[in-house]
Amino acid sequence: MREAPPLGRVSRLLAPLVFGLLVLAAWEMLVRAYAVPVYILPGPLLIGQTLWTDGPSLLQSLWVTLRIAFAALAVAIALGLGLAILMSRSRWIEASLLPYAVVLQVTPIVAIAPLIIIWADDVFLSLLICAWIVAFFPIVSNTTLGLHSADRGLQDLFRLYGATGSQTLCFLQLPTALPYFLAGLRISGGLALIGAVVAEFVAGTGGSETGLAFRILEAGYRLQIPRMFAALVLLSLAGIAIYAALDRLSHLILRRWHESALPRER
Repeated sequence: MREAPPLGRVSRLLAPLVFGLLVLAAWEMLVRAYAVPVYILPGPLLIGQTLWTDGPSLLQSLWVTLRIAFAALAVAIALGLGLAILMSRSRWIEASLLPYAVVLQVTPIVAIAPLIIIWADDVFLSLLICAWIVAFFPIVSNTTLGLHSADRGLQDLFRLYGATGSQTLCFLQLPTALPYFLAGLRISGGLALIGAVVAEFVAGTGGSETGLAFRILEAGYRLQIPRMFAALVLLSLAGIAIYAALDRLSHLILRRWHESALPRER
């Protein structure tokens, strides 16, 4: 059997766009045909209209949420990378610290967020810690795996030529771990946004520094369901943009030397 030809760039963009438009059109027709009340399920046109009218205030709240997510991601990168390097230097350190990183990952953030909010004096700091806990583990686990994946033969060669531990780390282990780190970074980018939203749900903070999660809660309490859907659309678009930006960054870094980013032969 002949292998199907690969899709071009235009086709890859057009296919999901056409499918999404068909779903939205079916959604709009079903809502109109069955006269579904707005407070149960609004149509896409009404959601788009609400997004247009309430966009400025929702975008301001989105920026508050993104600030928390970006700060949490930056802290997760710094601490995760540092901890992974530390664990790669000693099996004893890895055996001592990795279980606690796993505990942070498997503990539901909803369960410990109220405690963090009580213990931290600053609201932004408490939300940052909650989002960091969610985004931390993928970077640690992936980077640690990458550091341990360096070729054993090359490690022996480095030792044969008298390379120090720091030289082996910089010129062998870190380049080997880079694709793993970038893969974890793509995952943590979305998780940081999720952690920020969950933390805002638990905190329920209002006022001028109000995140988008609180706007969703507020719209739900007031039965402003189109506004709730508009906020959800903004959150989804923000998550897609974060993933796309990190994926593009990964491609730019790896495209000249790593197999995962090289173009496939046709």
